Formats: sequence, C-alpha cells, structure tokens
Amino acid sequence: MSYKIDKQYSGNIFFEKEIMYHDFERCTFEDCDFTASDFTGVAFIDCVFMYCSFARAKINYVSLRDVQFTGCDFSNVNFSMIDTLLFKFSFKDCTLDYAKFYTLKFRNTIFENCSIVAADFMNADITGVMFNNCNLHKSVFTDTVANKTDFSTSYNFTIDPEKNKIKKAVFSEAGLKGLLTKYEIVIK
Repeated sequence: MSYKIDKQYSGNIFFEKEIMYHDFERCTFEDCDFTASDFTGVAFIDCVFMYCSFARAKINYVSLRDVQFTGCDFSNVNFSMIDTLLFKFSFKDCTLDYAKFYTLKFRNTIFENCSIVAADFMNADITGVMFNNCNLHKSVFTDTVANKTDFSTSYNFTIDPEKNKIKKAVFSEAGLKGLLTKYEIVIK
C-alpha cells in the first residue's frame, strides 16, 4: 500500500498494476492515460483530473471521494462496481458515452456539458442529480429514481414517467417531448 499526497502528474501513462493499492490525496492529474490501469484497492481523495482518458478502463473497486473530472473520456466505463463508501464526484465537459451506472446510488452529482450518449441508468438512484447541458441521447432510464433531478437544460433524453420515479424532477418545456415519446403524439 502506497500513499501519495499533493502530487502533480502530467502526461503519465499508468500501466495495468502501476496504481494498484495506492491512495492519492489532493493530487492533480492532467492529460494522463488510465485506460490500461487496474484500479483494485485505489482511492482518490480530493483529486482533480483534467483531460485524462479512462476509456474502456475497468474501474472496479476504486474509491472516488470528492473528485472532479474535467474534459475526461469515460467511454464504455462501468461505474456500477466502484466503492460506494463516502463517494462523491462531478463531471464537466466529459465524454461518458456507453457508460454504465446501473444500480448505483449517486445523489446530487453534477454533470455539466457532458456527452452521455447511450449510458445505462437502470435501477440507479440519481436523486438530485444536475444534468446541465448534457446530451442524453439513447441513455436508458428504467426503474430509475430521478426525484428532484434537473434535466431542464439537457436534451435528447427519453424517460418513461411510468417506469421511473421522477417526483419533483425539473424539465424544460422543450424537454417534455422526451417524457411523451412512448405515446407517439405530435408536439408542436
């Protein structure tokens, strides 16, 4: 087990077992490649990631506590196996296409200016999540708890109100089309 604090990493390529069983606190990662990493026993606490690639990475059992991601690529990443003890993260300008969040409880998370195409939110609890200007095209919401979730500035979503809990969720008038898709009605 190794503990890293207040370190800065720039342009690093992290190989399969290079970060296993490491704790990183108040570290900054810029333009790093984590696609081949093994995240077993890894904890990131109060860390910042900018323009890093996690595409197709297996992030099983990673701890994310107060972590900020900006401009990162999480295409095809499965978040459903992360360590959920005290976890908190936010995404800005990130690509989360084909990401899997099923069965995950991540309340009050912020997604800002993100591409979240064909992501899986089945059986997830996204209460209070803010989807600010996010593309949710073909993302799956089934048996999802989305109470108080803000979709008002996001677009291209389809959510069946009969198959999800959306009490006090916020939608714009333009977004109503995404709630009525199953009825095949025309909205002008």
